[in-house]
Amino acid sequence: MLRFPFAISFLLPAVLLCQIGSAQTVRFHTNLGDIDVAMLPDRPLSVANFLNYMKRGAYDNSVFHRSVKGFIIQGGGFTFKGGNLPNIPQDAAVRNEPGVSNIRGTIAMAKLGSDANSATNQWFFNLADNSSNLNNQNGGFTVFGRITNTAGLAIMDKIAAVPVPSPAILASPFDAMPLINYRGGSITEANLVLVLSMFILGDPPTITSGGVVTASSFGGANVGTAGSFLEIYGTNLAGDISRTWADADFKSGVAPTTLDEVTATVNGIPAFVYYVSKNQVNIQVPTGVPTSGFVPVVVSYRGQASGSSTFQLKSTAAGLLAPPTFKVGDIQYAVAIHATGGKYVSNGNIPNVDAAPAVPGETLTFYGTGFGPVTPSTTVVAGKVVTGLAPITNTLEFKIGGISSTVLYAGLVPGLVGVYQFNVTVPTAVDSGDQPIEVTLNSDVIAQKLFVALK
Repeated sequence: MLRFPFAISFLLPAVLLCQIGSAQTVRFHTNLGDIDVAMLPDRPLSVANFLNYMKRGAYDNSVFHRSVKGFIIQGGGFTFKGGNLPNIPQDAAVRNEPGVSNIRGTIAMAKLGSDANSATNQWFFNLADNSSNLNNQNGGFTVFGRITNTAGLAIMDKIAAVPVPSPAILASPFDAMPLINYRGGSITEANLVLVLSMFILGDPPTITSGGVVTASSFGGANVGTAGSFLEIYGTNLAGDISRTWADADFKSGVAPTTLDEVTATVNGIPAFVYYVSKNQVNIQVPTGVPTSGFVPVVVSYRGQASGSSTFQLKSTAAGLLAPPTFKVGDIQYAVAIHATGGKYVSNGNIPNVDAAPAVPGETLTFYGTGFGPVTPSTTVVAGKVVTGLAPITNTLEFKIGGISSTVLYAGLVPGLVGVYQFNVTVPTAVDSGDQPIEVTLNSDVIAQKLFVALK
């Protein structure tokens, strides 16, 4: 069943974008970009009708099946499935609600040419000022939303610029369907202009003041470096699902820069997204960032960006793995693992960790982040699974109980992303009990006050 307005076009009043207010906003996520549309509360029947289709996913993977140059682009009637273009099932028609002008950047309900109250699932964007025709034709076409910004208008125009084959290669209602890079033959999904998904935009993400720190399990510092994992705290940072990255999120060993529609940047460079939740997002600082100074950190969810939060970067920002669960009273223990047997080092007072103190002369394994560049230089410290041994190039000293220790290996861990491993021999002259760990990278002693249990 064909539903369309008849063609006529004029120009846009620029004041349109200033008239949006605080209406509910729907994002049209298309394969050519996003269009944000503010629903008009004073057109309740049409808005409710449209949202009913949207909320049940009826418009997901739907096509723009009609494009008339300088007039309208139309969709909402058909999806693309298995090489076919089936109809989107229609609900009962909605009563006409004319009165808002069909000017550039508005969205209106399509309907049958002989029935003013016949609008169901199809809609169209006005590419120009069509008010002199569409405000009156067939009882007037109901405008129920407006594009909110110039970026959305640009995507609308981008869709309108997609060629329509002439002469038509398909019968009505697809005889004016825009096709991307079509060179003849069968039409594929790559040729179609698609609404991939639609959803209501919530409030934009907000980063809490001072809400960016390095990973709390590695010291929770306010200074980071390339490869550091950062914890970002705030509101509306992600959707309802909380999760970390998984194997399926990696492409050829490269970590994701998008996780469940969450992205982040550090100094404008896409960061690697490790964990997402409504109030916390964890990222890894990418390479290519400055090695000194303060830089902006921004989180985006579903294309809505937070304001920037400044964070300090240095050439190194070393921290050892020492999670809050390894803190007993005032003593923060580092995670140390017996090289033989693989047990955690503990004197028995760490909850849920068996007693297994270290002994002089044995080798322990520690983990860290932020220890800087490695060799070979082709091994990156951020965003990629390490495939071989990669020792650090900075000078490192480990002391246990105030005594310098032999470091057998200090470098990135094969099979992980941006995590360093330190194989350290406990000095033979060290005393028993809780002994302090002191780590010096180049000439800087790391700020953490850490301990390891010895027998």
